[in-house]
Amino acid sequence: MSFYSLRKFIAAAAFAVCLPFISGTGTAAAVVPLANLPDFTTLVDKVGPSVVNIRTSSRVGSSSDLRGLPPGLDDGDMSEFFRRFFGIPMPGQPPRGGGGGGNNGGGDGGSGGADQGKGGSRSTPDDNQDNSEQSSGVGSGFILSTDGYVMTNAHVVDDADTIYVTLTDKREFKARLVGVDERTDVAVVKISATNLPAITIGDSNKVRVGEWVLAIGSPFGLDNTVTAGIVSAKGRDTGDYLPFIQTDVAVNPGNSGGPLINMAGEVIGINSQIYSRTGGFMGISFAIPIDEAMRVADQLKTTGKVTRGRIAVAIGEVTKDVADSLGLPKAQGTLVSSVEAGGPAEKAGIQPGDIITKFNGVNVDTATDLPRMVGDTKPGTKTTITVWRKGNTRDLPITIAEMQPDKVAKTEPKKAPQPKERASNSLGLAVSDIPAEQKKSLKLGNGVQVDAVEGPAARAGFQKGDIIMRIGDTDITSAKQFEAVAQNLDASKMVAILVRRGDNTQFVPLRPRVPTQK
Repeated sequence: MSFYSLRKFIAAAAFAVCLPFISGTGTAAAVVPLANLPDFTTLVDKVGPSVVNIRTSSRVGSSSDLRGLPPGLDDGDMSEFFRRFFGIPMPGQPPRGGGGGGNNGGGDGGSGGADQGKGGSRSTPDDNQDNSEQSSGVGSGFILSTDGYVMTNAHVVDDADTIYVTLTDKREFKARLVGVDERTDVAVVKISATNLPAITIGDSNKVRVGEWVLAIGSPFGLDNTVTAGIVSAKGRDTGDYLPFIQTDVAVNPGNSGGPLINMAGEVIGINSQIYSRTGGFMGISFAIPIDEAMRVADQLKTTGKVTRGRIAVAIGEVTKDVADSLGLPKAQGTLVSSVEAGGPAEKAGIQPGDIITKFNGVNVDTATDLPRMVGDTKPGTKTTITVWRKGNTRDLPITIAEMQPDKVAKTEPKKAPQPKERASNSLGLAVSDIPAEQKKSLKLGNGVQVDAVEGPAARAGFQKGDIIMRIGDTDITSAKQFEAVAQNLDASKMVAILVRRGDNTQFVPLRPRVPTQK
């Protein structure tokens, strides 16, 4: 092969090696999509100045030598960790010899830090001041408006004597508490400042599972910390008043009250809770939907409190077994377990055992929907509640009342039942008639009392002393009638039994046992 031919061969080989990079095919091209990963830098530059650090203090006697720590931290090992690896005191602790964090700095509009060793007077242990301030918590928040309104969590500012808000430009302000709503864990504070960088409010109803989101806050007191992840679920019921936005964004103690941001730079939630067995992040965090938070904030700014509607019922979940046994098309709505005497629901004709399927014409899909719908309705409003009762749908007009502080239900005394030897019917329940006096005290129109439990009833969780009010769609009025109804049940089908225990009423699905041959 000539020198010229060899040179052409080498050139052709080199071109073949480079071809995948040029054509966009082959193994090397697989790395190209990496350039499409989200870049949060511009987003952080835009939103970051709207996020604030919030620290609170409480007044203690001069004899106390306690040091305030950020939530979730213990003194000792963590202090040593920050000292050795960062060369700084643990965040949230007042510096040694310092004034405890905020007595002289800030004020309404002053810059912070004058009390932390940079000029100004410094207190010492010998000052012996009464009611000195001690750090009691660290959290986050974000600026709602240019005139100084700031939103955070209620638990961040709970029981605080003084609230300090620090901006990203290091200015510190003493804040005034505008209002707190513990039910939604939302609070609004006000600082004396103008031309502040207000955050952009988004729409939490448009949040999609799987979309990228990020959190900015002060975990463990470390200001302006950014973490990112995705929305992992929506409408997550954790037993609180609101359904939460669930994410896998790293949220830790100190992030509370900070914003959850979408890729458009809008706040869609307030980081509020974490699921944890250790006190630290374990991969799941929860945010309050911003739509609900803003409704609360608007009332707090206007009146300093939140007014909610109520209909005075206790409710429970409608399971698939209950829905099937009652003939409901699907498991939806909320089960009325008890009705408060004299309340709006009782006046409207709502009864224990009813299933509320609509409120003001809007479907009630789960048990957590109804409290939010009713709570958002102005007291005095006349509306309609749709219930499912004994296979039929009924529209009941109702007037919404104003929510009052929770009451503790009183337990009515019960007379000792006369137990039977054996529950021989297909349900495994032995019952007896309820004395008229006891019926009156319990405000019962019908029902029988359980004296003994075995078989299917025992497995379903029935207890001695329960009151059986209905089997399927049949109201139970006497022990004799109960036995007759129980004998005619189909053992191949589930039956829903309406049972009252204490002040609560619920349906319990139960499959009758096959009668034994004698």
